[in-house]
Amino acid sequence: VQLVESGGGSVQPRGSLRLSCATSGYTVSPNYMAWFRQAPGNEREGVAAISRYAGSTYYADSVKGRFTISRDNAERTLYLEMNSLKPDDTAIYYCAADELNHGLAWRGYTYWSQGTQVTVS
Repeated sequence: VQLVESGGGSVQPRGSLRLSCATSGYTVSPNYMAWFRQAPGNEREGVAAISRYAGSTYYADSVKGRFTISRDNAERTLYLEMNSLKPDDTAIYYCAADELNHGLAWRGYTYWSQGTQVTVS
């Protein structure tokens, strides 16, 4: 399974960005996919996760009401819509996938993207 991100960049506070994660290399869409982020000096943290048919979604408290995770299985793409961005959201963002439900616990995910920088200032 390969995951390739796009959509990172720089934005002013209260601005918006949309991250995309294109997936390939599988026959059946991964059961669970998620977004994580890591700021310098901090441990990787879960941002949002979603089940295959979007029946279940999970969000970190810090992004609830501002970020929305979604997926298009036909297009094999995962999305993260980020609104009302804050400087604290500055980090490298990663998408991840796995067959099992690990929620926002990053250590359980098997497949990872290369990461994309998001800077809010």
